[in-house]
Amino acid sequence: MRQPQTKLTFAVDDVFRSFSFFGIYRLLLAALLLLITTSFGDILSQNEHEKTWILGLGTGYLCLTAASFALMKIRRLSLAVQFAFQIGGDIVALTCMSYFSGGIQSNLNLLMLISLAAAGLITRGRITLFYAALASIAVLLEHAYSVLTRDAAVGLFFQAGILSSAYFAVAWLSHTLSKYAIASENLAFVRGVDLDNMAEANRLMIQDMPDGVLVVDERGTLRQFNLSAERLIGQTLGTKSSLTLHACSPLLDAMFAAWRQNSALGKEALLLPHTHRWVKVRFLPVQRNTFWGAVIVLEDMQRVQAQAQQVKLAALGRLTANIAHEVRNPLSSISYAAELLQEGKNDPAQTRLTQIILENAERLNRIVQDVMQLNRRDRSKLQEIDLKDYLFNLRKEIAQTDPLASTIIALNVPAEFKVSFDRDHLNQVLLNLCQNALRYCQQQTGSVQLSVTQTFARSVQLTVADDGFGLDADTAHQLFEPFFTTEARGTGLGLYIARELCEANGASLEYQPGIPRGACFTITFGVQHEHG
Repeated sequence: MRQPQTKLTFAVDDVFRSFSFFGIYRLLLAALLLLITTSFGDILSQNEHEKTWILGLGTGYLCLTAASFALMKIRRLSLAVQFAFQIGGDIVALTCMSYFSGGIQSNLNLLMLISLAAAGLITRGRITLFYAALASIAVLLEHAYSVLTRDAAVGLFFQAGILSSAYFAVAWLSHTLSKYAIASENLAFVRGVDLDNMAEANRLMIQDMPDGVLVVDERGTLRQFNLSAERLIGQTLGTKSSLTLHACSPLLDAMFAAWRQNSALGKEALLLPHTHRWVKVRFLPVQRNTFWGAVIVLEDMQRVQAQAQQVKLAALGRLTANIAHEVRNPLSSISYAAELLQEGKNDPAQTRLTQIILENAERLNRIVQDVMQLNRRDRSKLQEIDLKDYLFNLRKEIAQTDPLASTIIALNVPAEFKVSFDRDHLNQVLLNLCQNALRYCQQQTGSVQLSVTQTFARSVQLTVADDGFGLDADTAHQLFEPFFTTEARGTGLGLYIARELCEANGASLEYQPGIPRGACFTITFGVQHEHG
Protein backbone atom coordinates (compact mmCIF):
# COMPACT_ATOMS: atom_id res chain seq x y z
CA MET A 1 0.00 0.00 0.00
CA ARG A 2 1.06 3.55 -0.58
CA GLN A 3 2.08 5.48 2.53
CA PRO A 4 1.19 9.12 3.38
CA GLN A 5 4.80 10.08 2.75
CA THR A 6 4.46 8.77 -0.77
CA LYS A 7 1.39 10.91 -1.30
CA LEU A 8 3.21 13.96 0.07
CA THR A 9 6.17 13.36 -2.22
CA PHE A 10 3.83 12.93 -5.16
CA ALA A 11 2.07 16.26 -4.35
CA VAL A 12 5.36 18.19 -3.96
CA ASP A 13 6.71 16.82 -7.22
CA ASP A 14 3.47 17.73 -8.98
CA VAL A 15 3.61 21.32 -7.66
CA PHE A 16 7.26 21.73 -8.66
CA ARG A 17 6.43 20.42 -12.12
CA SER A 18 3.78 23.10 -12.52
CA PHE A 19 6.20 25.62 -11.04
CA SER A 20 8.77 24.66 -13.68
CA PHE A 21 6.27 25.31 -16.49
CA PHE A 22 5.51 28.70 -14.99
CA GLY A 23 9.26 29.46 -14.81
CA ILE A 24 9.66 28.54 -18.48
CA TYR A 25 6.75 30.83 -19.36
CA ARG A 26 8.39 33.73 -17.47
CA LEU A 27 11.71 33.15 -19.25
CA LEU A 28 10.00 33.19 -22.65
CA LEU A 29 8.00 36.28 -21.72
CA ALA A 30 11.11 38.17 -20.54
CA ALA A 31 13.01 37.17 -23.67
CA LEU A 32 10.10 38.27 -25.88
CA LEU A 33 9.84 41.66 -24.12
CA LEU A 34 13.58 42.20 -24.47
CA LEU A 35 13.41 41.25 -28.17
CA ILE A 36 10.54 43.69 -28.80
CA THR A 37 12.41 46.40 -26.89
CA THR A 38 15.62 46.01 -28.88
CA SER A 39 14.01 45.47 -32.28
CA PHE A 40 10.83 47.54 -32.12
CA GLY A 41 11.57 50.09 -29.39
CA ASP A 42 9.67 52.85 -31.20
CA ILE A 43 6.43 50.95 -30.71
CA LEU A 44 6.72 51.23 -26.94
CA SER A 45 8.02 54.80 -26.72
CA GLN A 46 9.40 57.62 -28.88
CA ASN A 47 11.47 59.11 -26.03
CA GLU A 48 15.12 58.00 -26.05
CA HIS A 49 15.33 58.35 -22.29
CA GLU A 50 12.31 56.10 -21.85
CA LYS A 51 13.71 53.62 -24.40
CA THR A 52 16.85 53.32 -22.30
CA TRP A 53 14.78 52.65 -19.19
CA ILE A 54 12.63 50.08 -21.02
CA LEU A 55 15.74 48.32 -22.35
CA GLY A 56 17.30 48.25 -18.88
CA LEU A 57 14.11 46.98 -17.29
CA GLY A 58 13.73 44.27 -19.96
CA THR A 59 17.33 43.13 -19.43
CA GLY A 60 16.90 43.14 -15.65
CA TYR A 61 13.62 41.24 -15.91
CA LEU A 62 15.29 38.55 -18.05
CA CYS A 63 18.14 38.20 -15.54
CA LEU A 64 15.61 38.08 -12.70
CA THR A 65 13.56 35.28 -14.34
CA ALA A 66 16.75 33.33 -15.13
CA ALA A 67 17.90 33.59 -11.50
CA SER A 68 14.44 32.57 -10.27
CA PHE A 69 14.46 29.55 -12.58
CA ALA A 70 17.89 28.46 -11.33
CA LEU A 71 16.80 28.77 -7.69
CA MET A 72 13.71 26.75 -8.46
CA LYS A 73 15.76 23.91 -9.94
CA ILE A 74 18.12 23.58 -6.96
CA ARG A 75 15.20 23.81 -4.50
CA ARG A 76 17.22 25.60 -1.87
CA LEU A 77 14.36 27.92 -0.83
CA SER A 78 10.82 26.99 0.09
CA LEU A 79 8.15 27.02 -2.60
CA ALA A 80 6.22 29.89 -0.98
CA VAL A 81 9.31 32.14 -0.76
CA GLN A 82 10.32 31.47 -4.36
CA PHE A 83 6.83 32.08 -5.70
CA ALA A 84 6.45 35.31 -3.72
CA PHE A 85 9.79 36.45 -5.13
CA GLN A 86 8.70 35.69 -8.70
CA ILE A 87 5.24 37.27 -8.46
CA GLY A 88 6.71 40.32 -6.76
CA GLY A 89 9.31 40.60 -9.52
CA ASP A 90 6.59 40.37 -12.17
CA ILE A 91 4.53 43.11 -10.50
CA VAL A 92 7.50 45.49 -10.19
CA ALA A 93 8.96 44.80 -13.64
CA LEU A 94 5.69 44.94 -15.58
CA THR A 95 4.45 48.03 -13.71
CA CYS A 96 7.70 49.94 -14.36
CA MET A 97 7.78 48.92 -18.03
CA SER A 98 4.14 49.98 -18.34
CA TYR A 99 4.96 53.40 -16.87
CA PHE A 100 7.79 54.06 -19.38
CA SER A 101 5.70 52.65 -22.27
CA GLY A 102 2.82 55.07 -21.96
CA GLY A 103 1.09 54.03 -18.76
CA ILE A 104 -2.14 52.13 -18.50
CA GLN A 105 -2.75 52.48 -22.24
CA SER A 106 0.25 50.24 -23.07
CA ASN A 107 -1.75 47.21 -21.75
CA LEU A 108 1.44 45.58 -20.44
CA ASN A 109 -0.31 45.23 -17.08
CA LEU A 110 -2.65 42.69 -18.69
CA LEU A 111 0.24 40.22 -18.58
CA MET A 112 -0.20 40.13 -14.79
CA LEU A 113 -3.46 38.24 -15.31
CA ILE A 114 -1.50 35.17 -16.43
CA SER A 115 0.83 35.37 -13.43
CA LEU A 116 -2.09 35.68 -11.02
CA ALA A 117 -3.90 32.74 -12.63
CA ALA A 118 -0.74 30.66 -12.29
CA ALA A 119 -0.40 31.76 -8.67
CA GLY A 120 -3.91 30.55 -7.87
CA LEU A 121 -3.39 27.17 -9.52
CA ILE A 122 0.07 26.51 -8.12
CA THR A 123 0.01 27.94 -4.59
CA ARG A 124 -3.59 26.75 -4.04
CA GLY A 125 -4.27 29.18 -1.21
CA ARG A 126 -5.80 32.55 -0.41
CA ILE A 127 -2.36 34.13 -0.81
CA THR A 128 -3.43 34.59 -4.45
CA LEU A 129 -5.83 37.34 -3.37
CA PHE A 130 -2.92 39.08 -1.62
CA TYR A 131 -0.96 39.01 -4.88
CA ALA A 132 -4.01 40.43 -6.69
CA ALA A 133 -4.18 43.22 -4.12
CA LEU A 134 -0.49 44.03 -4.62
CA ALA A 135 -0.94 44.10 -8.40
CA SER A 136 -3.99 46.37 -8.09
CA ILE A 137 -2.15 48.79 -5.78
CA ALA A 138 0.79 48.86 -8.19
CA VAL A 139 -1.47 49.65 -11.16
CA LEU A 140 -3.31 52.41 -9.30
CA LEU A 141 -0.08 53.95 -7.94
CA GLU A 142 1.55 53.78 -11.38
CA HIS A 143 -1.36 55.61 -13.00
CA ALA A 144 -1.57 58.16 -10.14
CA TYR A 145 2.15 58.87 -10.54
CA SER A 146 1.62 59.24 -14.31
CA VAL A 147 -1.19 61.75 -13.68
CA LEU A 148 1.08 63.81 -11.38
CA THR A 149 4.27 63.69 -13.47
CA ARG A 150 3.18 63.15 -17.07
CA ASP A 151 -0.27 64.73 -17.20
CA ALA A 152 -1.97 61.39 -17.87
CA ALA A 153 -5.75 61.42 -18.26
CA VAL A 154 -7.61 61.22 -14.97
CA GLY A 155 -10.42 59.35 -16.70
CA LEU A 156 -8.13 56.36 -17.19
CA PHE A 157 -8.51 55.62 -13.47
CA PHE A 158 -11.72 53.85 -14.54
CA GLN A 159 -9.68 51.54 -16.82
CA ALA A 160 -7.20 50.95 -13.98
CA GLY A 161 -10.10 50.07 -11.66
CA ILE A 162 -11.50 47.60 -14.18
CA LEU A 163 -8.05 46.03 -14.55
CA SER A 164 -7.76 45.75 -10.76
CA SER A 165 -11.17 44.09 -10.61
CA ALA A 166 -10.01 41.66 -13.28
CA TYR A 167 -6.98 40.85 -11.12
CA PHE A 168 -9.24 39.88 -8.19
CA ALA A 169 -11.66 37.98 -10.43
CA VAL A 170 -8.90 35.90 -12.01
CA ALA A 171 -7.27 35.32 -8.63
CA TRP A 172 -10.53 34.16 -7.04
CA LEU A 173 -11.45 31.98 -10.04
CA SER A 174 -8.05 30.29 -10.12
CA HIS A 175 -8.20 29.80 -6.33
CA THR A 176 -11.61 28.11 -6.65
CA LEU A 177 -10.43 25.93 -9.52
CA SER A 178 -7.38 24.94 -7.50
CA LYS A 179 -9.63 23.63 -4.71
CA TYR A 180 -11.46 21.45 -7.21
CA ALA A 181 -8.10 20.34 -8.61
CA ILE A 182 -6.90 19.39 -5.12
CA ALA A 183 -10.10 17.42 -4.47
CA SER A 184 -9.74 15.67 -7.83
CA GLU A 185 -6.08 14.82 -7.14
CA ASN A 186 -6.94 13.40 -3.72
CA LEU A 187 -9.75 11.33 -5.18
CA ALA A 188 -7.51 10.13 -8.02
CA PHE A 189 -4.80 9.25 -5.52
CA VAL A 190 -7.21 7.26 -3.34
CA ARG A 191 -8.59 5.48 -6.40
CA GLY A 192 -5.03 4.78 -7.54
CA VAL A 193 -4.16 3.28 -4.15
CA ASP A 194 -7.30 1.13 -4.28
CA LEU A 195 -6.48 -0.05 -7.80
CA ASP A 196 -2.85 -0.78 -6.86
CA ASN A 197 -3.94 -2.77 -3.80
CA MET A 198 -6.57 -4.63 -5.79
CA ALA A 199 -4.07 -5.41 -8.55
CA GLU A 200 -1.52 -6.64 -5.99
CA ALA A 201 -4.17 -8.77 -4.24
CA ASN A 202 -5.21 -10.26 -7.60
CA ARG A 203 -1.56 -10.95 -8.47
CA LEU A 204 -0.93 -12.71 -5.16
CA MET A 205 -4.10 -14.76 -5.48
CA ILE A 206 -3.24 -15.80 -9.02
CA GLN A 207 0.34 -16.68 -8.08
CA ASP A 208 -0.84 -18.75 -5.10
CA MET A 209 -3.42 -20.74 -7.06
CA PRO A 210 -2.52 -24.40 -7.63
CA ASP A 211 -4.22 -24.28 -11.04
CA GLY A 212 -2.53 -22.62 -13.99
CA VAL A 213 -3.90 -19.17 -14.86
CA LEU A 214 -3.30 -17.20 -18.07
CA VAL A 215 -4.85 -13.77 -18.68
CA VAL A 216 -5.02 -12.75 -22.34
CA ASP A 217 -6.57 -9.79 -24.14
CA GLU A 218 -8.77 -9.94 -27.23
CA ARG A 219 -5.71 -10.13 -29.52
CA GLY A 220 -4.34 -13.13 -27.61
CA THR A 221 -1.50 -11.16 -25.98
CA LEU A 222 -0.49 -12.59 -22.61
CA ARG A 223 -1.13 -10.08 -19.81
CA GLN A 224 -0.60 -12.18 -16.69
CA PHE A 225 0.24 -15.72 -15.67
CA ASN A 226 1.37 -17.73 -12.66
CA LEU A 227 4.06 -20.30 -11.95
CA SER A 228 1.59 -23.20 -12.17
CA ALA A 229 0.84 -22.22 -15.76
CA GLU A 230 4.55 -22.23 -16.60
CA ARG A 231 4.93 -25.66 -14.98
CA LEU A 232 1.98 -27.14 -16.87
CA ILE A 233 2.88 -25.62 -20.24
CA GLY A 234 6.54 -26.51 -19.79
CA GLN A 235 7.93 -23.10 -20.77
CA THR A 236 9.48 -20.18 -18.93
CA LEU A 237 7.27 -17.30 -19.98
CA GLY A 238 9.51 -14.63 -18.43
CA THR A 239 8.53 -10.93 -18.48
CA LYS A 240 8.05 -10.29 -22.20
CA SER A 241 5.31 -7.69 -22.64
CA SER A 242 4.40 -8.79 -26.21
CA LEU A 243 4.27 -12.54 -25.61
CA THR A 244 1.28 -14.12 -27.34
CA LEU A 245 -0.75 -17.17 -26.43
CA HIS A 246 0.18 -18.72 -29.78
CA ALA A 247 3.90 -18.51 -28.87
CA CYS A 248 3.21 -20.16 -25.49
CA SER A 249 0.90 -22.92 -26.70
CA PRO A 250 -0.54 -23.07 -30.24
CA LEU A 251 -3.03 -25.68 -29.03
CA LEU A 252 -4.42 -23.36 -26.36
CA ASP A 253 -4.51 -20.52 -28.87
CA ALA A 254 -6.58 -22.64 -31.24
CA MET A 255 -8.96 -23.53 -28.40
CA PHE A 256 -9.21 -19.84 -27.47
CA ALA A 257 -10.13 -18.92 -31.05
CA ALA A 258 -12.72 -21.71 -31.18
CA TRP A 259 -14.19 -20.62 -27.84
CA ARG A 260 -14.57 -17.06 -29.08
CA GLN A 261 -16.67 -18.40 -31.94
CA ASN A 262 -18.70 -20.72 -29.70
CA SER A 263 -18.75 -20.08 -25.96
CA ALA A 264 -20.17 -23.56 -25.34
CA LEU A 265 -16.72 -24.94 -26.08
CA GLY A 266 -13.73 -24.56 -23.81
CA LYS A 267 -14.46 -27.10 -21.06
CA GLU A 268 -12.62 -30.06 -22.54
CA ALA A 269 -9.71 -32.05 -21.18
CA LEU A 270 -6.49 -31.41 -23.08
CA LEU A 271 -3.13 -33.19 -23.26
CA LEU A 272 -0.39 -30.55 -23.29
CA PRO A 273 2.34 -31.53 -25.77
CA HIS A 274 5.50 -30.43 -23.92
CA THR A 275 4.74 -31.81 -20.45
CA HIS A 276 2.25 -34.54 -21.44
CA ARG A 277 -0.03 -33.42 -18.62
CA TRP A 278 -3.78 -33.75 -18.84
CA VAL A 279 -5.51 -30.46 -17.96
CA LYS A 280 -9.11 -29.33 -17.94
CA VAL A 281 -9.32 -25.99 -19.76
CA ARG A 282 -11.85 -23.31 -18.80
CA PHE A 283 -12.29 -19.89 -20.42
CA LEU A 284 -13.74 -17.08 -18.32
CA PRO A 285 -14.63 -13.95 -20.36
CA VAL A 286 -13.52 -10.53 -19.16
CA GLN A 287 -16.14 -7.97 -20.18
CA ARG A 288 -15.82 -4.21 -20.01
CA ASN A 289 -18.04 -2.25 -22.39
CA THR A 290 -17.07 -4.84 -24.98
CA PHE A 291 -15.14 -8.09 -24.92
CA TRP A 292 -11.65 -7.36 -23.55
CA GLY A 293 -10.13 -10.80 -23.15
CA ALA A 294 -10.34 -13.94 -21.05
CA VAL A 295 -8.93 -15.76 -18.07
CA ILE A 296 -7.75 -19.24 -19.06
CA VAL A 297 -7.76 -21.72 -16.16
CA LEU A 298 -5.70 -24.91 -16.54
CA GLU A 299 -6.84 -27.46 -13.96
CA ASP A 300 -4.21 -30.16 -13.44
CA MET A 301 -6.08 -33.47 -13.69
CA GLN A 302 -3.17 -35.31 -12.08
CA ARG A 303 -3.43 -33.10 -8.99
CA VAL A 304 -7.21 -33.57 -8.88
CA GLN A 305 -6.81 -37.32 -9.14
CA ALA A 306 -4.14 -37.28 -6.41
CA GLN A 307 -6.46 -35.32 -4.12
CA ALA A 308 -9.29 -37.75 -4.83
CA GLN A 309 -6.90 -40.61 -4.11
CA GLN A 310 -5.91 -39.02 -0.79
CA VAL A 311 -9.54 -38.63 0.20
CA LYS A 312 -10.24 -42.22 -0.78
CA LEU A 313 -7.22 -43.50 1.13
CA ALA A 314 -8.15 -41.47 4.20
CA ALA A 315 -11.66 -42.92 4.16
CA LEU A 316 -10.21 -46.38 3.55
CA GLY A 317 -7.81 -45.92 6.46
CA ARG A 318 -10.59 -45.00 8.85
CA LEU A 319 -12.76 -47.89 7.64
CA THR A 320 -10.00 -50.50 7.83
CA ALA A 321 -8.88 -49.22 11.25
CA ASN A 322 -12.41 -49.67 12.59
CA ILE A 323 -12.64 -53.11 11.02
CA ALA A 324 -9.23 -54.07 12.42
CA HIS A 325 -10.26 -52.97 15.88
CA GLU A 326 -13.35 -55.19 15.67
CA VAL A 327 -11.33 -58.12 14.30
CA ARG A 328 -8.75 -58.16 17.11
CA ASN A 329 -11.11 -59.50 19.79
CA PRO A 330 -12.39 -62.57 17.88
CA LEU A 331 -8.86 -63.12 16.53
CA SER A 332 -7.51 -63.29 20.06
CA SER A 333 -10.20 -65.82 20.96
CA ILE A 334 -9.32 -67.98 17.94
CA SER A 335 -5.61 -67.92 18.83
CA TYR A 336 -6.32 -68.77 22.46
CA ALA A 337 -8.62 -71.66 21.46
CA ALA A 338 -5.97 -73.03 19.05
CA GLU A 339 -3.33 -72.96 21.80
CA LEU A 340 -5.66 -74.91 24.09
CA LEU A 341 -6.17 -77.51 21.34
CA GLN A 342 -2.40 -77.93 21.05
CA GLU A 343 -2.22 -78.86 24.73
CA GLY A 344 -4.57 -81.82 24.18
CA LYS A 345 -3.89 -85.15 22.49
CA ASN A 346 -0.83 -85.29 20.25
CA ASP A 347 -2.69 -86.39 17.15
CA PRO A 348 -0.37 -85.40 14.21
CA ALA A 349 -3.27 -84.34 11.98
CA GLN A 350 -4.85 -82.24 14.73
CA THR A 351 -1.47 -80.71 15.60
CA ARG A 352 -0.94 -79.78 11.94
CA LEU A 353 -4.39 -78.19 11.66
CA THR A 354 -3.87 -76.31 14.92
CA GLN A 355 -0.54 -75.00 13.66
CA ILE A 356 -2.21 -73.76 10.47
CA ILE A 357 -4.77 -71.93 12.57
CA LEU A 358 -2.06 -70.29 14.70
CA GLU A 359 0.04 -69.27 11.70
CA ASN A 360 -2.88 -67.67 9.91
CA ALA A 361 -4.06 -66.01 13.11
CA GLU A 362 -0.56 -64.55 13.49
CA ARG A 363 -0.67 -63.32 9.93
CA LEU A 364 -4.07 -61.70 10.52
CA ASN A 365 -2.69 -60.11 13.67
CA ARG A 366 0.20 -58.58 11.70
CA ILE A 367 -2.30 -57.16 9.20
CA VAL A 368 -4.35 -55.70 12.02
CA GLN A 369 -1.26 -54.12 13.56
CA ASP A 370 -0.22 -52.61 10.22
CA VAL A 371 -3.70 -51.26 9.64
CA MET A 372 -3.76 -49.70 13.10
CA GLN A 373 -0.53 -47.87 12.18
CA LEU A 374 -2.43 -45.98 9.46
CA ASN A 375 -4.15 -43.83 12.06
CA ARG A 376 -0.98 -43.20 14.08
CA ARG A 377 1.14 -41.60 11.36
CA ASP A 378 0.33 -38.06 12.51
CA ARG A 379 1.47 -38.68 16.11
CA SER A 380 5.12 -37.90 15.48
CA LYS A 381 7.50 -36.51 18.12
CA LEU A 382 10.45 -35.00 16.29
CA GLN A 383 13.87 -35.63 17.78
CA GLU A 384 17.37 -34.75 16.64
CA ILE A 385 18.99 -37.98 15.43
CA ASP A 386 22.66 -38.42 14.54
CA LEU A 387 22.47 -40.73 11.51
CA LYS A 388 26.02 -42.04 11.89
CA ASP A 389 25.50 -43.45 15.39
CA TYR A 390 21.91 -44.41 14.64
CA LEU A 391 22.79 -46.56 11.59
CA PHE A 392 25.60 -48.36 13.44
CA ASN A 393 23.17 -49.24 16.24
CA LEU A 394 20.52 -50.26 13.70
CA ARG A 395 22.92 -52.72 12.05
CA LYS A 396 23.72 -54.24 15.46
CA GLU A 397 20.02 -54.60 16.24
CA ILE A 398 19.33 -56.37 12.94
CA ALA A 399 22.38 -58.62 13.46
CA GLN A 400 20.92 -59.92 16.73
CA THR A 401 18.23 -61.79 14.75
CA ASP A 402 20.28 -62.26 11.57
CA PRO A 403 24.02 -62.63 12.32
CA LEU A 404 24.98 -62.37 8.63
CA ALA A 405 23.52 -58.85 8.48
CA SER A 406 26.63 -57.37 10.07
CA THR A 407 28.65 -58.25 6.95
CA ILE A 408 25.90 -57.96 4.34
CA ILE A 409 24.94 -54.41 5.39
CA ALA A 410 27.66 -51.85 4.57
CA LEU A 411 27.51 -48.31 5.90
CA ASN A 412 28.76 -45.25 4.04
CA VAL A 413 28.34 -42.18 6.29
CA PRO A 414 31.18 -39.69 5.55
CA ALA A 415 30.13 -37.13 8.16
CA GLU A 416 27.91 -36.69 11.19
CA PHE A 417 24.55 -35.67 9.83
CA LYS A 418 21.74 -34.81 12.25
CA VAL A 419 18.11 -34.86 11.16
CA SER A 420 14.76 -34.20 12.84
CA PHE A 421 12.61 -37.34 12.89
CA ASP A 422 10.51 -39.44 15.25
CA ARG A 423 12.85 -42.24 16.37
CA ASP A 424 10.13 -44.92 16.55
CA HIS A 425 8.88 -43.96 13.08
CA LEU A 426 12.42 -44.04 11.65
CA ASN A 427 12.98 -47.49 13.23
CA GLN A 428 9.83 -48.80 11.56
CA VAL A 429 10.73 -47.33 8.16
CA LEU A 430 14.36 -48.50 8.08
CA LEU A 431 13.64 -51.97 9.52
CA ASN A 432 11.11 -52.49 6.76
CA LEU A 433 13.52 -51.29 4.03
CA CYS A 434 16.47 -53.27 5.42
CA GLN A 435 14.45 -56.48 5.82
CA ASN A 436 13.25 -56.20 2.21
CA ALA A 437 16.83 -55.54 1.02
CA LEU A 438 18.20 -58.54 2.99
CA ARG A 439 15.45 -60.76 1.60
CA TYR A 440 16.13 -59.93 -2.08
CA CYS A 441 19.90 -59.26 -2.17
CA GLN A 442 22.66 -61.70 -3.23
CA GLN A 443 23.64 -62.36 0.42
CA GLN A 444 27.22 -61.29 -0.25
CA THR A 445 29.44 -58.93 1.74
CA GLY A 446 28.21 -55.38 1.11
CA SER A 447 25.12 -56.53 -0.82
CA VAL A 448 23.07 -53.95 1.07
CA GLN A 449 24.40 -50.39 1.09
CA LEU A 450 23.22 -47.72 3.55
CA SER A 451 24.59 -44.35 2.38
CA VAL A 452 24.11 -40.81 3.64
CA THR A 453 24.79 -37.86 1.31
CA GLN A 454 23.93 -34.20 1.03
CA THR A 455 22.16 -32.78 -2.04
CA PHE A 456 22.83 -29.48 -3.79
CA ALA A 457 19.80 -28.09 -1.95
CA ARG A 458 21.60 -28.91 1.34
CA SER A 459 19.09 -31.58 2.34
CA VAL A 460 20.19 -34.98 3.67
CA GLN A 461 19.45 -38.18 1.73
CA LEU A 462 19.59 -41.69 3.21
CA THR A 463 19.78 -44.43 0.56
CA VAL A 464 19.05 -48.15 1.10
CA ALA A 465 20.26 -50.10 -1.97
CA ASP A 466 20.63 -53.82 -2.67
CA ASP A 467 22.14 -55.90 -5.49
CA GLY A 468 19.10 -58.08 -6.12
CA PHE A 469 17.14 -58.44 -9.34
CA GLY A 470 15.14 -55.27 -8.86
CA LEU A 471 11.56 -54.65 -9.92
CA ASP A 472 9.87 -54.39 -13.28
CA ALA A 473 8.20 -51.13 -14.31
CA ASP A 474 4.63 -52.24 -13.57
CA THR A 475 5.52 -53.46 -10.09
CA ALA A 476 7.54 -50.32 -9.31
CA HIS A 477 4.56 -48.15 -10.33
CA GLN A 478 2.31 -49.84 -7.73
CA LEU A 479 4.97 -50.28 -5.06
CA PHE A 480 3.59 -47.73 -2.57
CA GLU A 481 -0.10 -48.54 -3.05
CA PRO A 482 -1.83 -50.02 0.02
CA PHE A 483 -2.38 -53.79 0.08
CA PHE A 484 -0.15 -54.34 -2.96
CA THR A 485 2.40 -57.11 -2.42
CA THR A 486 4.42 -59.65 -4.39
CA GLU A 487 4.73 -61.98 -1.38
CA ALA A 488 2.07 -64.61 -0.72
CA ARG A 489 2.37 -64.01 3.03
CA GLY A 490 2.83 -60.24 2.87
CA THR A 491 0.28 -57.64 3.97
CA GLY A 492 1.05 -55.04 1.30
CA LEU A 493 1.13 -52.22 3.84
CA GLY A 494 4.80 -52.02 4.78
CA LEU A 495 6.03 -49.58 2.11
CA TYR A 496 2.78 -47.63 2.11
CA ILE A 497 3.05 -47.03 5.86
CA ALA A 498 6.78 -46.24 5.50
CA ARG A 499 6.02 -43.46 3.01
CA GLU A 500 3.17 -42.14 5.18
CA LEU A 501 5.49 -42.00 8.22
CA CYS A 502 8.16 -40.16 6.21
CA GLU A 503 5.65 -37.56 5.04
CA ALA A 504 4.38 -37.15 8.62
CA ASN A 505 7.96 -36.21 9.62
CA GLY A 506 8.55 -33.77 6.77
CA ALA A 507 10.54 -36.26 4.63
CA SER A 508 9.92 -38.16 1.41
CA LEU A 509 10.47 -41.78 0.37
CA GLU A 510 11.12 -42.60 -3.28
CA TYR A 511 12.07 -45.70 -5.29
CA GLN A 512 14.48 -45.91 -8.21
CA PRO A 513 16.18 -48.83 -9.94
CA GLY A 514 19.59 -49.73 -8.56
CA ILE A 515 22.82 -49.30 -10.54
CA PRO A 516 23.71 -51.61 -12.25
CA ARG A 517 20.88 -53.71 -10.80
CA GLY A 518 18.78 -54.17 -7.69
CA ALA A 519 16.50 -51.73 -5.91
CA CYS A 520 17.23 -48.38 -4.31
CA PHE A 521 15.04 -46.50 -1.80
CA THR A 522 15.89 -42.89 -0.93
CA ILE A 523 14.68 -40.96 2.12
CA THR A 524 15.09 -37.19 1.72
CA PHE A 525 14.91 -35.38 5.05
CA GLY A 526 13.43 -31.91 5.33
CA VAL A 527 15.71 -30.44 8.07
CA GLN A 528 19.36 -31.30 8.42
CA HIS A 529 22.54 -30.23 10.20
CA GLU A 530 26.04 -31.23 9.18
CA HIS A 531 28.89 -31.52 11.65
CA GLY A 532 32.55 -32.14 11.01
